[in-house]
Amino acid sequence: MPRTEAPVGAQQWVPQQSRSIDDLKSAAADCRGCELYQDATQTVFGRGAPHAKIVFVGEQPGDVEDQRGLPFVGPAGRLLREAVDDAGIDPADLYITNAVKHFRFELRGRRRIHQNPGPAHITACRPWLVAEFSLLKPKLVVILGATAGRALLGPSFRVTKSRGQLMPWPASAAHPEDFPVAEIQALATIHPSAVLRADDRDAAYQGLVDDLRVAAAALA
Repeated sequence: MPRTEAPVGAQQWVPQQSRSIDDLKSAAADCRGCELYQDATQTVFGRGAPHAKIVFVGEQPGDVEDQRGLPFVGPAGRLLREAVDDAGIDPADLYITNAVKHFRFELRGRRRIHQNPGPAHITACRPWLVAEFSLLKPKLVVILGATAGRALLGPSFRVTKSRGQLMPWPASAAHPEDFPVAEIQALATIHPSAVLRADDRDAAYQGLVDDLRVAAAALA
């Protein structure tokens, strides 16, 4: 199948009158908004509480997530669940998703090596994220890493400048008209995969937990 030079975007696959996350998930299974669907096993949509107070947004599914069809079920996901528990966040208040819903990778022998999604993939997949937010109406968004930050807050976003700080949804966010900016707060932190790659994992993990405790306090 030929590659798509310029992604058409997901908007035409997003139902106009979605009543639930399940409706969106079902429709997203057929999404052809960019070329990533051609090699990925399946669309990996978000999951969690249907009226979550807090939404976690990561980058894209990994190899394990692509095979199982669920977000954050691989090593990074297990670490994130531990950090959520240690931070005191109730899983019943949580929904988790990714800025890009298909796994982008490079095949090396039998191994599928993660590749960061590009700006075109982020833009193409954005309508799904907007649709999720419109149904969930969260009070707080936890941004996991740089890709998610750029998808939500624009290309100038830097985790190192903003992490661990509770902030109102910036007026300078990417396409602010997509989200009810007056009602959402944001908190940025590192992606849990960064903890797994860190030289000092204990320190990196503690930093992630400390950031999430700020989110937990905001919800309390």
